[in-house]
Amino acid sequence: MKTNQIPERLSALRKYMEDHNLDVFIVPSTDPHLSEYPPKAWESRKWITGFTGSAGTAAISKNQAGLWTDSRYFLQAADQLSGTGFDLYKMGVADTPDLIEWVIDQAGNNGTVGIDGMVYASSEANILKEKLSAKGIKLETGLNPFDTIWTDRPAIPKNPIFTLPEDISGETTRHKIARIIAELDKCDADGIIIAALDAVAWTFNIRGNDVDFNPVGVAYGYVSKNESILFIDPDKLTEKVSNELKAEGVKLAGYNDIYAYVKGLPASTKLCITGSKINYALRQAIPSNCKVIDVPISPIDKMKSMKNPIELQGFRNAMIRDGVALVRFYRWMEKALADGELDELTIAEKLREYRSKQDKYVGESFSTIAGYAGHGAIVHYSATEATNVKVEPKGLLLIDSGAQFMDGTTDITRTWAVGETTEQMRIDYTNVLKGHIALATAIFPQGTRGSQLDILARKPIWDTCKTYWHGTGHGIGHFLNVHEGPQNIRLEENPTPLEIGMVTSNEPGVYLANEYGIRTENLIVTQEYKKTEDFGTFYHFETITLCPIDTTPVEKDLLTEDEVNWLNHYHAMVYEKLAPHLDEEEKTWLKNKTKAI
Repeated sequence: MKTNQIPERLSALRKYMEDHNLDVFIVPSTDPHLSEYPPKAWESRKWITGFTGSAGTAAISKNQAGLWTDSRYFLQAADQLSGTGFDLYKMGVADTPDLIEWVIDQAGNNGTVGIDGMVYASSEANILKEKLSAKGIKLETGLNPFDTIWTDRPAIPKNPIFTLPEDISGETTRHKIARIIAELDKCDADGIIIAALDAVAWTFNIRGNDVDFNPVGVAYGYVSKNESILFIDPDKLTEKVSNELKAEGVKLAGYNDIYAYVKGLPASTKLCITGSKINYALRQAIPSNCKVIDVPISPIDKMKSMKNPIELQGFRNAMIRDGVALVRFYRWMEKALADGELDELTIAEKLREYRSKQDKYVGESFSTIAGYAGHGAIVHYSATEATNVKVEPKGLLLIDSGAQFMDGTTDITRTWAVGETTEQMRIDYTNVLKGHIALATAIFPQGTRGSQLDILARKPIWDTCKTYWHGTGHGIGHFLNVHEGPQNIRLEENPTPLEIGMVTSNEPGVYLANEYGIRTENLIVTQEYKKTEDFGTFYHFETITLCPIDTTPVEKDLLTEDEVNWLNHYHAMVYEKLAPHLDEEEKTWLKNKTKAI
């Protein structure tokens, strides 16, 4: 994206604001479904700022413009915003003004602030409205400047959707709907509005390709005791898919019909919503005589996160194919490194190539992060032609990548010693591994939350007065979004307990700016460990990712006997499960990489 276009776009937006008597306009990163990664039609924040990161909110006043983003993107945003007219505001850093406080200051007395209520979460819009109102500032929620000023705006995608068979999903749509209705009974609701694309996809057993890396289709859903409806552009439906959905008891309606449908709900309908998962415009469409039950965690999200046995088997099968592709990739990588022909961009291309040869491969689950040396310290680094560097036979190389297979989603990070390493590199690497093992081997009582386990992964790093600022673990969808709630493992409190069948990442790290980054990531499944008579049920984690962990930078004397045993047992499992799918040369390579330390 040419940054010299941004000042022109900013001028066009300010002209629109002037025409509509707005003092400030706020542009979030989301779409009407509050997606982390929206379809290109709704990449308005990216278009207006030139900043391409996944997280950030822009605010534009008559004379100033700012972008608020988190620590993952400070370096990238500083580079991309240069010369655009946008200032970078680093969230979480002392002295950074709060977005709403900035907006209030810019709007002034009796000012007017604008948002597009279609792409703003209801819960966030309500907070904004309340704070503005306290200062006598009006909030206008019905304006969408980008329909006017973004002249070559991409269309809402019309890509066809497809259905997942029961031998992959493990459960029919009809059965899921029955379970959802049973959950609605528990919270005394008649129906639930489903706006999040991954929740729609899971409920109706559909998948699509409207968003890069996330196999979802643009649609809304409504499930109630009376009827269940999928609101979707009819151009996205083949006759076969339509018939399959109807056979499961699903009615079909146009994508935009959701608003009229909600407005027309009978008086006294009791609706279940989640304020952070429904856009403000759709929330406002609910008639005032309907009872709204706003739950912090959608029952659908919780059901979706607890994978059934067929979904879990799909994950395990996908891990074998992913592991085979990774063995072949890393063998290639060693040769390319020795030949002096390895760079960050080629790593991403070759990973994609090796994975694409595997059965049931659909695509990548996110854009590969291949960071050599100092680039490894940029948590969400993505190599471009401008930043691409050659990998030298020294130091550390961090590779975070993943794939979408028809039966499972993968996400794995490995840090490789590509040559001589320093003692400090090896100490940091080993401490990250110690944290990874501590979480992987945790035993905990039913009801435990991720925030209560997070310190296990951090303690070895904290003991050296270092830390990392990202979460330790995020939920993973089943052939769905690589980032999935409601559970996670991080410092911040999250009321969702870890439940049997949840698939979560285990990815501690440490990052030294301009020097190196280290992260070791596997996916783990919450499983029952033991039932006790006096203390209830205890859980533990099953590690399902299959790929060697580089042992060359390990300082063995820093590991306990139990930690050494875990690593050796893990490597024995990796070899046992991958070897049957490899040729003799590949087996020999893997045997060497997984030998006991």
